Amino acid sequence: MSTAAHIAPTRRKSRWPARLDGLQSASGLVLALFMWGHMFFVSSILLGKDAMWTVTRFFEGYFVFGRSYPAVVSVAVAAVFALVVVHALLALRKFPISHRQVHTLRQHMAAMKHADTTLWWWQVLTGFAMFFLVSIHLYTMLTRPDRIGPFESADRVWSDHFWPLYLVLLFAVELHGGIGLYRLALKWGWFAGPDPDATRRRLKTLKWALTAFFLALGLATLAAYVKIGIEHAPQAGERYTPAWAPATSR
Repeated sequence: MSTAAHIAPTRRKSRWPARLDGLQSASGLVLALFMWGHMFFVSSILLGKDAMWTVTRFFEGYFVFGRSYPAVVSVAVAAVFALVVVHALLALRKFPISHRQVHTLRQHMAAMKHADTTLWWWQVLTGFAMFFLVSIHLYTMLTRPDRIGPFESADRVWSDHFWPLYLVLLFAVELHGGIGLYRLALKWGWFAGPDPDATRRRLKTLKWALTAFFLALGLATLAAYVKIGIEHAPQAGERYTPAWAPATSR
C-alpha cells in the first residue's frame, strides 16, 4: 500500500476570522469618520443659530426640494444604527466575556505595563458604554428627526435633561474613536516609516492631539446648547426659524 495513502489530508484553514477582522476594521473606520463629520455639523451652533439651522435643513433636503423632509434623516440614522450594531457584534469576538478572563487580563496588564494594551482596555470599556448611550441617542434621532435645530436640540439637551448623557457620550466616543483609529493605523501599517517605534510615537501624539481637539470642540458645543436651552426654557418646544426664511420652511 502506498505510503501516501496513510497521510492525513491537510485541513484548510478558514478565512472567515480574517474576513470578520477586515469587516470590523472597515466598520470602525467608517463610524470614526462619521463621528468627526457629525461633530463638525453639530458644532455649527458655535457659528450662530442661523448656521445650525442651515446645516440641519440641508440634510433634510430643504435646499433641493424647497421644503424639509426629516424622514431623510431617519433613513441615515437607521443606516448608522445598523452599522453600530454590526461593529459591536464583530468587536464582541475579542472582548473578555467572563470574570476569570477579565481578572487574567488585568493581571497581565499590571505585570506588563504595556501602554497600547491599556489603551485597548479603555477601548473595550468605552465601547461597552457607548453601545447603550449611542442607542438612546440614535433612537431619539430615528423617531423624532423633526426635533433637530437650534431651539429643538437645545431644548432636548436642557429641558429634556439629555445633557448628562451627552457629556458622558462625548468622552466615550472621542476616546473610543481616537484609540480605534490609532490601533487601525498600527495594524494596517498606515503612515508607517522606517522606524516602527518612531511611527508609533508620532501616531500616538497625533491621536491625543485629535482627541483633545474634538473634546474641546464637543464641550464648547454642548455648553452652547445648554446656554440656549436655559434661555429658551420658558418657550420649550418652540421651533427656530431664521428671520429671512419663510415661516413654513418645514
